[in-house]
Amino acid sequence: MLFTLIFLQALQVAILWLHDWVQLGNLTDVAAVQAHDTRSRLIRVTVIQSVPFSVGLIASLIFARTGHPAWLWDWLWISYSILFIGELRAWWWPYFIQPEPDRAERYRGMFGGTSAFLPERNGIVPNTLHVILHSATAATLIALGVRSFT
Repeated sequence: MLFTLIFLQALQVAILWLHDWVQLGNLTDVAAVQAHDTRSRLIRVTVIQSVPFSVGLIASLIFARTGHPAWLWDWLWISYSILFIGELRAWWWPYFIQPEPDRAERYRGMFGGTSAFLPERNGIVPNTLHVILHSATAATLIALGVRSFT
């Protein structure tokens, strides 16, 4: 289970650091993202959204052989719960529940040229990379739950 947890963390950390900066085939549209936000805002958002998960990953790697201290399990639970709530609010709430035309327009501009397999709802189409990220976040919380209750 520990290997799975570290793999999921590494996947998410990589996506969080790279998705606005590195063209990953049709999974990202770096030019579109960078056209919608200033470079300074993108740097700020990347650092804020990536550092807590990088700390958790690094600590998980450091303590992988000796056992994770209690504070690290708390760190992982809190950080990934907050991330998942943010993902639900930013993508899935407007997709399934309450339309947000401004958000939908922004997402179309930033992610409209990326790979997607879900149908459009309320003007939003979650792209493949975000679905992978959100699925990995849910799987991380499940892995943490399994670890906590076994």
